[in-house]
Amino acid sequence: MSATAIQDLYPDEFAHCYGCGRLNDDGLHVRTVWRDGVGTARFTPRASHVAVPGYVYGGLLASLIDCHGIGTAAAAAMEARGEAPGQDDSPRYVTASLHVDFRAPTPAGVELVLRARPVDVGERKVRVAVDVEADGAVTVQGEVVAVPIPPSFGR
Repeated sequence: MSATAIQDLYPDEFAHCYGCGRLNDDGLHVRTVWRDGVGTARFTPRASHVAVPGYVYGGLLASLIDCHGIGTAAAAAMEARGEAPGQDDSPRYVTASLHVDFRAPTPAGVELVLRARPVDVGERKVRVAVDVEADGAVTVQGEVVAVPIPPSFGR
């Protein structure tokens, strides 16, 4: 994706997350692009991201849902405040709750498309539903409850 991602605009002190931190050289670099009320990310698992040959490791899929859900929560909260996601500095949210349902085995070797939609946007928390698609089929669904990062976190 060429558009500016929500994670691209996280403050440097909060851009080290293994899943989505642009400053983590070894990380996954999940990039959430916000458009028309939907967060979209694309990710191609590496050959080492397997559970058994031919299928993606479930822990990786949960991590993708987590970080993409958090990016989508930040975008939804920004939009609710009248800010421009992908243009204004992104606020940093953290996970209060993560729920993942594995609907079908996720094949390795294909690009995954993650789509997230805010379910409830409040001042204290944002609830986001996330789908992971492989070859056009939803293989994993999740829900993330995100909260603004506490002022003392990471300092």
